[in-house]
Amino acid sequence: MKYEEIEQIVKNTLSPKRYLHSVGVAKRAAQLACIYGEDEEKARKIGIAHDIAKEMSKEEALAYAKENHILFDEIEKEEPSLWHSKLGADIAVKKFSFTKDMAEAIIYHTTGSIHMNTMDKIIYVADKSDETRTKINLEEVVKISNHDLEEGVLYIAKYMTNYSLQKDSLIHPHTIELINELIKEKKNKKQ
Repeated sequence: MKYEEIEQIVKNTLSPKRYLHSVGVAKRAAQLACIYGEDEEKARKIGIAHDIAKEMSKEEALAYAKENHILFDEIEKEEPSLWHSKLGADIAVKKFSFTKDMAEAIIYHTTGSIHMNTMDKIIYVADKSDETRTKINLEEVVKISNHDLEEGVLYIAKYMTNYSLQKDSLIHPHTIELINELIKEKKNKKQ
């Protein structure tokens, strides 16, 4: 499916604010893809679609998950804000003909993972560094991630962990594993 078609569906599905965020993520993902030698059009498509399930009601989300055999782990069951990644990935495959690797970028955009490839990292970073973001130090995260993608991922993972702790939200183990792995890699580079 063409980007413009996906964008129109996203625009008709999400609130204006969430739609603008999605457009911003698509734009930022394309910028990062260009920097890191990835497919810009693919990055734009994933970016525009990444939050397609974000505004589902709890009831809609649970019904969709049940109907499509989507399982949530113990942390996800306690944190409904994480559901949209798995639901959105499933929708993107079925509605937009996304490949498995494109769907994985949507799955990983909330918690991160030690299994992320470059495109997954691009979407993870783009989601938190598009021009609509106000809570994170946007100038800093853009500067870092434009120079070193792994450092950008680490910066965002740490920021999101602190943000979640301030809200008394649970931290997904994938995020903790990601932070630990990136810190280990950073230490190994210095040796």
